[in-house]
Amino acid sequence: MSNLFNKMIGRTRYVVFRLFLHLGGGEVAPILGVLNSAGRDAIDADGDLEVLGEGLVEISQTLLQYDEYWLSAANEGDVLWNEGEAGDYVNELFTDSAERYLSEPDYSSDSGLNEPLSIPVTRNVIVMITVAYEGEVPELETDLSNVQALKEGLKALINLHYKHRLKAIQVHFSPAQLGDELTSDQLLQYYPELIPL
Repeated sequence: MSNLFNKMIGRTRYVVFRLFLHLGGGEVAPILGVLNSAGRDAIDADGDLEVLGEGLVEISQTLLQYDEYWLSAANEGDVLWNEGEAGDYVNELFTDSAERYLSEPDYSSDSGLNEPLSIPVTRNVIVMITVAYEGEVPELETDLSNVQALKEGLKALINLHYKHRLKAIQVHFSPAQLGDELTSDQLLQYYPELIPL
């Protein structure tokens, strides 16, 4: 009934959603390669939503493959009826994610090419995914702090891309550089919302 009413008055339902996912263990470093590659593609694409969506699909599929390393997660979001307000909220979350510890990769330099092979490998990776979409997605509009719900949520993100319902996509991750380490203390300090899975 409510959906019909919304359509009648011509209002579009926008949802802004952010997911935090913390992966831990000796094998999580390869995820940083996928994240960095998607990040470079996103910059090259200059904000093209189709390219950003393909990157989001690749990241979501990679996270699903690494589910045995999931340690904690959190999600938040809001429903808005005004595209401008949704855009403002996306920008607010973008700024917050970017200010979190070690979440800004430096794509300007080719650093890392000549570094020794003995760089420390982080045992913690945190991925922050922020999206805005049109319509209703029950799998995302729920508490994702359990493994099964989180799997369904990541699959829902993939489907949103293929259904062309995404309006904004942002991915931040920490540590953003190979060789940087994200310690357990830093996780608690900079990502207090995480809930153990």
